[in-house]
Amino acid sequence: MHRRIKEVLINPSEEEMLAREPLMAFSFYLSGRNNVLLSIADEIIENLDKGFSSNSIHFGLIERAETLMWLWTLGAYEVVRTMYQAKECFSENFYTKISQLKRDLSKVRMPASKMEKQGKKKPANSNRSPSGLNIAKRDLLIGDPDDKDVSGRMLLENYEKIVSSLTVQDVLKHHRESYND
Repeated sequence: MHRRIKEVLINPSEEEMLAREPLMAFSFYLSGRNNVLLSIADEIIENLDKGFSSNSIHFGLIERAETLMWLWTLGAYEVVRTMYQAKECFSENFYTKISQLKRDLSKVRMPASKMEKQGKKKPANSNRSPSGLNIAKRDLLIGDPDDKDVSGRMLLENYEKIVSSLTVQDVLKHHRESYND
């Protein structure tokens, strides 16, 4: 999952910039927030990889990964929600992907941020730590403790896969144009 550092282009053309980061065609700001999320995701994975060694658990690294996962979840949901609300700005194919990602993120965001069950005015169980651990898979289990746990690694991978599948052709309008109704 670790992203490779992209070579820096000196004075790139707009076409080159958009080819490298198509989300900029929708919103320069949101593209920057997405890059922050991808960087945080890399740090989470690195902490999980190092935190679960072959013969011990480094709880400081796991705790850092869990803390960042909580913040990443809140940020990722907001980035995806912004794209979801601007349906007319994206191709149907990409919008379908982002809609599913929003549903997946909602399952873990509601219990993590509001301590409520998704879509219900009922409290989430708070009688455990915010994340469970899957030691064998070196993973965090996130979401509602009373529901099926969600793999943190899987959610991070899915986010990167979907957002990086965006092409310039998928962006039909700029974000500001979604408010011109």
